[in-house]
Amino acid sequence: MATILVLDDETPLRTLLRRYLESIGHTIMDGANGRDGLALYRQHGADLVITDIYMPEMSGLDFIIELTREFLNVKVIAISGVRSEQGLDHAKLLGARQTLWKPFTMESLRQAVDYELAH
Repeated sequence: MATILVLDDETPLRTLLRRYLESIGHTIMDGANGRDGLALYRQHGADLVITDIYMPEMSGLDFIIELTREFLNVKVIAISGVRSEQGLDHAKLLGARQTLWKPFTMESLRQAVDYELAH
């Protein structure tokens, strides 16, 4: 299937996403912030990135800016539990193709992932 990079500073959520996405056949790399994500993406690449918006050290927004500067066709799904219109709206302006509010269902995540990988 696909290689997916998952970034979230909440270890339990990151682990849940990893296990779920692996259970449906994907290979997962994960990190706790945007710095981890940039290093992993530069070293290994990925077919899709799922990133939280609010993380320490390097936020998801800063990560998306840096990532899309270097890799023009990267596919990004942004997620956030902070109900701020700015966070996910800004993520879309910066290059995220889809956004999901936490908590989201695994079915809605799967639909977003399947759609992005197909397009």
